[in-house]
Amino acid sequence: MTITQLQYVLAVAEYQNFTLAAEKSFVTQPTLSMQVQKLEDELDVLIFDRGKKPIGITEVGKKIVAQAKNIVNEAERIKDIVDQEKGFIGGDFTLGIIPTVMPTLLPMFLKTFINKYPKVNLIIKEQSTEQMIRNIQDGHLDAAIAATPLEIEFIKERPLYYEPFVGYVPRNHRLANASQITPSDLDINDILLLQDGHCFRDGVINLCKAPRNLNEEHFKLQSGSFETLVNLANEGLGMTLLPYLNTLELDDEKRKNLKYFQEPSPAREVSLIYHKSELKIQITEALKDVISSVVRGAITFQDVKIISPLNKK
Repeated sequence: MTITQLQYVLAVAEYQNFTLAAEKSFVTQPTLSMQVQKLEDELDVLIFDRGKKPIGITEVGKKIVAQAKNIVNEAERIKDIVDQEKGFIGGDFTLGIIPTVMPTLLPMFLKTFINKYPKVNLIIKEQSTEQMIRNIQDGHLDAAIAATPLEIEFIKERPLYYEPFVGYVPRNHRLANASQITPSDLDINDILLLQDGHCFRDGVINLCKAPRNLNEEHFKLQSGSFETLVNLANEGLGMTLLPYLNTLELDDEKRKNLKYFQEPSPAREVSLIYHKSELKIQITEALKDVISSVVRGAITFQDVKIISPLNKK
């Protein structure tokens, strides 16, 4: 039994196809199939049910796959131990970022990070929170940046910053003359929302204490763009809420329509999340330090109330 054989088993279990598993493992399909078969022969069990399409996993195979994940993770930890002992911060590091954070946060820290840690090959993927959770569990992401708390057993959360919600209220809106707003001023039927699947949308719904399955009678918006929400608000279709960092990019005319909340301002917690196994923790720590330092000067709010992205009232 070898680590390589276990890695091939994990690939087949994930993709449920020998050809695709071989492609993702950068080997030929006959090589991968032979090594999986060799392991099955050694253990005298069938790990995969090849008669099914897609390929199935036998009951004993499920137990073997679960243990193989642990063994491969622990093997990778040995390299981590050596890297930490040498003080080495480098190698491939795959980072997921949610869409509502990527456009504002990435330009703030990326150049600083790659200049400070040139030996790290940072691979960045924009993904939904659900995708990132699955990919962290499967080992396809080393870490991710998401709105928290998530409260998932196998994930560790390290808060990076707290980002207040800000109202964007056009001049013809009922709240246009308010100097500040409160959550009680909000009407969920009057707020333009991002499409389903965005945690910021869920946070706004939780802030308004509204049901998750809204009845959007007049039109259903399927957009992940805050710019679109602002433009629709300017057309008199309602107001919207923006994350604070997004407001910094508005021009002077649009900034006149911003309404800040009375303190404590509703805010989202943005955290660096990663598997509890803490593989590549030295790079994770370096990333956290850089992001925290660059954001610290951009967000000066002190008194905030965290709005969960989960469906909690």
